[in-house]
Amino acid sequence: MAAKPDYFETIRKLSEAFATARNRRELLELIFQSAIDTLKAKAACLYLVEAGRNELTPVAQKGLSDTYFHSHKSMLAREILTFVQKEGSFFSRDASRDPRLAYPEEKKAEGLASLLAVPVMVKGKVIGIFCLFTARPRDFALAEKEFLSLLAQQGGGVMEHARVLDKLRKETQLFFDLAVNLSGTLEIKEILHSMTVEIARALRVKAASIRLLDEDRQTLELVASCGLSEKYLKKGPVSAKKSIAQALKGKPVVIKDAATDKRVQYQQMNKEEGIVSILSAPIKTKEKVIGVLRLYTGVKREFSADEIMLVTALAYLGGLAIQNASLYLMCQTDMKDLTDELWSHRSWF
Repeated sequence: MAAKPDYFETIRKLSEAFATARNRRELLELIFQSAIDTLKAKAACLYLVEAGRNELTPVAQKGLSDTYFHSHKSMLAREILTFVQKEGSFFSRDASRDPRLAYPEEKKAEGLASLLAVPVMVKGKVIGIFCLFTARPRDFALAEKEFLSLLAQQGGGVMEHARVLDKLRKETQLFFDLAVNLSGTLEIKEILHSMTVEIARALRVKAASIRLLDEDRQTLELVASCGLSEKYLKKGPVSAKKSIAQALKGKPVVIKDAATDKRVQYQQMNKEEGIVSILSAPIKTKEKVIGVLRLYTGVKREFSADEIMLVTALAYLGGLAIQNASLYLMCQTDMKDLTDELWSHRSWF
C-alpha cells in the first residue's frame, strides 16, 4: 500500500528552497516539480489571464513538450476560466475525450489524461490558472485539490513579486529615458512627442496625447500625440470646460467608459476610435495648470493608485520641460534685442 503524501513536509521543503532560488523561473520550476512529485502527475503548467481580454496565456510549464505548450493547441478554452472563477476548480477525468476541451487528438498524442485546474489568486483576484495533468485517468481527493490550490497561491506570489520588480524596472527606465530626452533638446515639440510615445509604450495603453490651454484658457490645443487617428485628432475644438474639466483643477481624473461618461466631450467619437478608458493628468508649471496629459486604452482598465501617481509625476516633468524651453526662448529673444541695441549704439561712433 502506497504511503500517503506528506503535504506539510513538501511545503516545508519548498519554502526552504525558495530562499536559494535565483529567479522567477527557478521558483516556478520548484512549484511545478513539487506538484508533479507529490500528486504523481505527468506535467504542470501556469496560464495567466490576459488583461482586459479575459483570455489565458501560457507562461511556464514542466513535463510538456515545448512544441505542444507554445502552440495554440495547448490553449485552454475561455469557459474554463469562468468555471474556475465560479466553482473554485475545473476537473476533467479524460482530457482527450472531454467536449469542453479542444484538440483532443493532440492531448492524446502528448500523453495527457486527467486535468485538474485551480485558480491563481493575488489580492483576492484571479490572475491565472494552475493546471496539473496526469498520464492516466484518475480522480483527485479533496486534500489533493487543496494542496494544488496552495501551490497555486505560491505561484501567484512568485508572479506578483516578479510583476512588482518588472514594474519598478520599467518605471525607472521610463524616468531615465524621458530625463535623457528632455535634457537632450529644448525643442518643445520634440520633447512632448517623445513623452507621448515613451509613456504609451511603457504603460501599454492604446494612445496618448498632450493638450495645452490656449491664451484665453478656453480651448485645449493638441501639441503632441501617438496612437490616434487623423479623424479623431480633427474631431473639433476641445473645450476646457466640457472635456474632463476636473483635470484642469490640478487633480488626475480616470474615465472608465469614455463612450458614456458625461464628463467626456466627444463620446461617440471615442466609441468609433475604440477608446474605452481615459486617464487625464494635469500639466503644471509652478502652481499653474497649463494643460493635460491623457492616456487612452482600448479595453476597460482600472488604473492603480501607483499608475495614476506615476502619470501625474510625468505630467509635472513635462510641465518643467515646457517651462525650461520657454525660458530658453525668452532668453534668446532678450539676447537678440540686446545685440540689436548694442549695434545701434555702436553706429553712433
